[in-house]
Amino acid sequence: MARLFLAIASILGALSVAGGAFGAHALKGKLSETALASFETGVRYQMYHAIALLLVSLLIAQNPDIKGLVTTGWCFVAGVVLFSGSLYGLSLLEIKALGPVTPLGGVAFIAGWISLALASAKLV
Repeated sequence: MARLFLAIASILGALSVAGGAFGAHALKGKLSETALASFETGVRYQMYHAIALLLVSLLIAQNPDIKGLVTTGWCFVAGVVLFSGSLYGLSLLEIKALGPVTPLGGVAFIAGWISLALASAKLV
């Protein structure tokens, strides 16, 4: 699982950098200020959680018996897909139906951080 999360984290990180560059250069002036801010929020949270997933993959490699770390990783992946993905759809495609999806991604992020906190009790 550590290798899978490392690969996913690497891809999410690369896409986040590409998305940030795309937003700064190609989207500026083409999207409203609000839509551009939403897009940038999606990129920022994607990068935060790519880095967090990278660290989780390292923790799993060192502590493969702590199952809560796997839960943490999947929560972070789901959060990126739901939170950042919905913000990309809202800002780029104006798919208003994605509005209610964004908080679900936020809940997945929060669940991931809580799962990490619970797993940390087994790390020390």
